[in-house]
Amino acid sequence: MNNSIELEGVTKRYGSVHALDRVDLTIGSGITGLLGPNGAGKTTLLRILATVLAPDSGATVLLGRDPAMSDDRTEIRRRLGYMPQEPGFYRNFTVFEFVDYVGILKQITDRSQRHDEVRRVLDHVDLTEVARRKIKALSGGMRRRLALAQALLAHPDLLLLDEPTAGLDPEQRLRFRAVVSQLPNRPVVLLSTHQTEDVVALCERVIVLASGVVRFDGTPMTMTEAARGRVWTATEQDIGALLSWRMGDGKFRHIGDPPAGAAQAEPTIDDAYLLLAGRDALTVAS
Repeated sequence: MNNSIELEGVTKRYGSVHALDRVDLTIGSGITGLLGPNGAGKTTLLRILATVLAPDSGATVLLGRDPAMSDDRTEIRRRLGYMPQEPGFYRNFTVFEFVDYVGILKQITDRSQRHDEVRRVLDHVDLTEVARRKIKALSGGMRRRLALAQALLAHPDLLLLDEPTAGLDPEQRLRFRAVVSQLPNRPVVLLSTHQTEDVVALCERVIVLASGVVRFDGTPMTMTEAARGRVWTATEQDIGALLSWRMGDGKFRHIGDPPAGAAQAEPTIDDAYLLLAGRDALTVAS
């Protein structure tokens, strides 16, 4: 069984704006992080992979099937788990009813088997105690965990997570990492996030997307090393830096092209991300 994502020349426009511009990617089993500023094209990419959107041009093969073909698209959706950035909930459903409803949509027809699966995923995300509570009474963090629960139904071969840790407290984020890192059968997991610490903690591969173009594709360590020699500290702010900020010790940390004799600093993945995403990331940061 082919467990991979293959994109060749995938392009998606909204009017004159290229959300994705001739993207070529092959992603196999394991956890891949997708980083990029707002408007980079991350959500558009995930919606195409979730078969919600069709690209304007280019070829897409998901799990060995063509999503443009009706029968293939149905089979992809059976094997797909998708956690959108803004899930559409039926607010008067209970937690259990909502996940059960998604199970029906995924064609888990045996009622007893489906209910066992609902209980399994609710336990995974620590929502068992509120299974009978209506969604409208849940906190924001609980709703994020509910969105994750429905995505985990039936052990998907392809799991797409759009900002899964947004709104979660530190303990819940650690639990999320434990759940995703221990998924059986090594599915294809694509994790779109602004949280670089989640990428470092979970991902064996990271892709940086900016202005609809892939700017980096490699390991988190390789990405971090790409910033070596371009990060420095000083007692005064350097107006020639791409970006600088005052740290807790009163010194300024800079990224960009350092002046001669600058005090080099150990780079982080955040430094590398800001350098790769360039002005797109700085616009969001400002």
